[in-house]
Amino acid sequence: MRPACSIPCFFRMNRIYAFIFLCGVLCAPAVSAEYTVPETWGLVFTLRSARLPYATDDKTVNDILPFLFYYDDGRLFIDGLSIGYKAINNQQWQLSALGRYRFFDIPGEYQSESRGNAFDFGAQLKYRFGPQFNMDLELMNDQHARYHANLVANYLREEGNWRFYPFARLRWKDARFNNHYYGLDVDTPGSGFDFSAGAEVRYNMYKNFYLVARASATVLDDKTYQSSTIDSRSESVAYLGVGFFNDKSKRAHTTLQARPYLRLAYGESTPSSLGEILVFHSEGDPYENRMTSLFYGYPISDELFDLPIAIYLTPGVVYHHPSEVQPAFPEYVLAFKGYYTFKWPTRWRFGFAEGLSYLTHMTYIEQQEMDKNNYRASQLMNYLDVSFDLNLGELFNSRSMQDWWFGYSIHHRSALYETSSMFGNIKGGSNYQTVYLQYHW
Repeated sequence: MRPACSIPCFFRMNRIYAFIFLCGVLCAPAVSAEYTVPETWGLVFTLRSARLPYATDDKTVNDILPFLFYYDDGRLFIDGLSIGYKAINNQQWQLSALGRYRFFDIPGEYQSESRGNAFDFGAQLKYRFGPQFNMDLELMNDQHARYHANLVANYLREEGNWRFYPFARLRWKDARFNNHYYGLDVDTPGSGFDFSAGAEVRYNMYKNFYLVARASATVLDDKTYQSSTIDSRSESVAYLGVGFFNDKSKRAHTTLQARPYLRLAYGESTPSSLGEILVFHSEGDPYENRMTSLFYGYPISDELFDLPIAIYLTPGVVYHHPSEVQPAFPEYVLAFKGYYTFKWPTRWRFGFAEGLSYLTHMTYIEQQEMDKNNYRASQLMNYLDVSFDLNLGELFNSRSMQDWWFGYSIHHRSALYETSSMFGNIKGGSNYQTVYLQYHW
């Protein structure tokens, strides 16, 4: 009988350096006189379930992923857990710088301590055999220079409301990669190969609303399977969720009425929950921890479900001011945001954003909550932004101020109540109440 896996001894954390920073830099296209609907945009909310190959009693890990971003237009592409920049792109060949978030699935009781999920960097060379069939060659490494290479075959078929995307992958892993992620630094299987196959299916229910499912299985090589830490030759993962994508009945690259913006905000933290803030029962922060943020909004759609809801891809950077309980440090954000505009008697807007936030240093208010619940804090968290603003041009009857908006927003970080390994299976977060000026051009 094989010995149980020594996961409690495996506490080395793969911190996700530069994840949001990379997204923010690549997601700010060059300023243009004309903005058009991109070829692809989308946001997916999914449940994720993985079956583990390790010699442990707990064989499954379940997650909630409130965001999988999709965007493809020009040189930038975001595809679920991947983001890339096309250096060369012609009819047959595409060479891209590539980043990809990779789950390291271990039993949930160890996830808060180990934080093994990684963000890999590398390059991807794509060859197009035709409009539906591609072959990708990727060379990737994590932040500790553990290498792996992928040879991936992809096929795309669209029929009516259905989109079917099967794929197969052969992966080579160097010894350091395999020893760490499969030997868990307890055993040393050395370099090896594995093979994966799966498919993603989308069904367009109504206009922008889709059902999304994805499943894949991986078979390990003999040396890896014979490790003392492994008791199954295969591992698998499945996703099931709903998404919002561009309406296929609307033509891509039509000119948008929505215009880009810059938003400058300033505010203070509060120990109150998001629910308490929304019903006007918030408390002040006795240490007056404050932040200043700058967000860029890149328009991608004028409507959602034929309603006048403008959609933006919005990267942002946040400066957390020093106080007596914390130093100064930055925060990076990437999100999709929608605005609904109405007139009463001047123009007002409600806004809501969903995305990711990465702190380079833990805020005092979050660290206090983590300490109280005996959690290891997570720098990466889910991000929400709830805003309400009004047009200054109509308020002051000034034509020169028609492009200016003044508003209030809630800057919210959350770990999703112990439901996501991406955030370490913890709960808690932080809230900041801010006021802002927003300028469109």
